[in-house]
Amino acid sequence: MTETPAVDGTLFCGDNLKVLRDEFPDDSVDLIYLDPPFNSNASYNVLFRDESGNTAPSQIRAFEDTWHWGPDAVDALLDLNGTKAGNLLNGLVDAIGENQLTAYLCMMGVRLAELRRVLKPTGNIFLHCDTTAGHYLKIVLDSIFGGDNLRNQIIWRRTAAKGLATRRLPRNHDMILAYGGSPDALWNLDELFVPYDEKNVDATTLEHYRHVDADGRRYSLDSLVNPHKERPNLTYEFLGVTRVWRWTRERMQQAYDAGLVVQSQPGRVPRFKRYLDEQRGVPLGDVWVDIPPLGSRDSTRRGYPTQKPPRLLERIIRLASNPGDLVLDPFCGCGTAVVAAQNLDRRWAGIDVTHLAIGIVEDWFNELGVEPRVVGAPQDLASARDLGRRDPFQFETWAIQRLRGFRPNERQRGDGGIDGRMRFRKTDGRRRPDGLAVAQVKSGRVNPADVQAFRGALDDANADLGVFITMAEVSDGVRAAARRAGRATIGDSDYPTVQVWSLADYFEARFPDLPIPASWERRRLL
Repeated sequence: MTETPAVDGTLFCGDNLKVLRDEFPDDSVDLIYLDPPFNSNASYNVLFRDESGNTAPSQIRAFEDTWHWGPDAVDALLDLNGTKAGNLLNGLVDAIGENQLTAYLCMMGVRLAELRRVLKPTGNIFLHCDTTAGHYLKIVLDSIFGGDNLRNQIIWRRTAAKGLATRRLPRNHDMILAYGGSPDALWNLDELFVPYDEKNVDATTLEHYRHVDADGRRYSLDSLVNPHKERPNLTYEFLGVTRVWRWTRERMQQAYDAGLVVQSQPGRVPRFKRYLDEQRGVPLGDVWVDIPPLGSRDSTRRGYPTQKPPRLLERIIRLASNPGDLVLDPFCGCGTAVVAAQNLDRRWAGIDVTHLAIGIVEDWFNELGVEPRVVGAPQDLASARDLGRRDPFQFETWAIQRLRGFRPNERQRGDGGIDGRMRFRKTDGRRRPDGLAVAQVKSGRVNPADVQAFRGALDDANADLGVFITMAEVSDGVRAAARRAGRATIGDSDYPTVQVWSLADYFEARFPDLPIPASWERRRLL
């Protein structure tokens, strides 16, 4: 077996197929969780939409070449040639044609084959999907991991049913397909029970645990009589009653001294006091209705529409891995799985194709006091400029996220010259942040007129402060135009209204002078 790779604590920005092949050796990962997007036209895992409801261009660019039938889908199918998965996918293409669905299945097939390679025989993989392609993905997984290794098809009720569907039942659940790397894959038996919630106990359990002690603890009185009558070594008198008991006399006496053996009155058969809060809980089934989706004010929300609740990922991680194991999410999105792994003392690695997603995860870890290693993002001035030339949309997102506390603008068109925003509190005692800083990114040459136009955009946005981010070197004229914008008083401090910030400034660790972001209050600034 190959040793675990030095990838733990790493976020990889790039195509997960290439990253898996370049960075992960065979049999190196203990648990894989993935929640892959279906296609660029679906609402599934789309980060942002503009006000018209259209998918943002940066996200379209990330997926348009991935999930449409074309050379990449053909290459993926050829990579699987001669395998069970390849034979299956060739049959599906013949049956339903060359389209987005079969392109998606081919692209997923080759990636699932790589995930099969890197998964340890003792490991597990959980694939999260909805009804759009879940049944197709299951037969692809069967062909790669083996149908005998299917552990469960878990149903997670993501929301309560709403009475909006008139020609079908509401679709309010997802599927999670769980496979082991082999019949010997890890499965933590202690995690197969959900602790009792004494405020929401079913009627049957309430009837059994109907007694309540002086401390408010609910308990039952269970038999101590042994069902096997021919046990001379367990036959003795206790509290004036002779029976064949379940326990030895010594153990019975210890339980009695601890107040756990109860005799309701002299001559009655003693019984055992079993407390509800000491039991293992309700057996965990394959239909999970006890984990609600994230609320709109949940502190872990990252602004990612399809973000899953941390409790869901924590359950999976506890069930199928141990502390110190390596957890991989090859479509990590906003990072719920890798953050949950970090919080549960697992090692982790995440992969995503967009700088936007990697930046969101990086910020989340920074808030927790963790600095992940990031591979695939610009690491110097030359690589940042190269990203700006190759993909201005991804460069814009990456640049905005270098300003800690700023969030890329959700609108990519008609943005009024604003590419990112940061909220802060400028008035003491206000419950909501009442200050706004905005940013604009320019990947080409800039001149003083650009700064003047940005100053006007600040007024249109009712912003207090602005950061003008440029890939080019900053001339004296550009800096003078920023100074002419004046200064703004925020609380007890004075800030330039417009600050020009270049890539060279970033890589030399020079940052704009700004108030503390509202999202960072009471946190350590990193």
